[in-house]
Amino acid sequence: MGSQNILWRLAKNCFTVGIIGLTVADRYASIVPVRGNSMSPTLNPGTSTFWGSLTDDRVLVEKFCLRKYEFSHGDVVVFRSPNNHKEKLVKRIIGLPGEWIGTIHSNDVVKIPEGHCWVEGDNWHCSADSKSFGPIPLGLINGRVTHIVWPPQRINKVQTRMPQERLSSF
Repeated sequence: MGSQNILWRLAKNCFTVGIIGLTVADRYASIVPVRGNSMSPTLNPGTSTFWGSLTDDRVLVEKFCLRKYEFSHGDVVVFRSPNNHKEKLVKRIIGLPGEWIGTIHSNDVVKIPEGHCWVEGDNWHCSADSKSFGPIPLGLINGRVTHIVWPPQRINKVQTRMPQERLSSF
């Protein structure tokens, strides 16, 4: 009888911790792995190592920005790919709703529609981003990247900045 009591208390405690953990991850913050080198050198500067995913950056993603969709130029965000909703991407916001953005490889100028933003990887040579799929709906954004939390030697705040080649005088 005593062992059933212990198992029942353990199960209740695990369930409670799980529910609290899911709530925190859904509403406030979560930790997300970053794959690939599209955000290099900001994230994953050494992605071509033998150890692969062991050295991939893990980042802290805050979700308070989702309440009123409060984003700024240069914010690094995690969002669902517009082409594959099972895939999460990490890119930097270059343009906000209502702005005009010039594309790097062509002479096109695009107006970003309301409710959308323009995102690009810091390593734009090998990044699938708004240059490929256009402006993304703000509703696809899962949160803003604030800190690198893994690996230990890379723990640091992620800087909000605009790449120099993207600053324009529109």
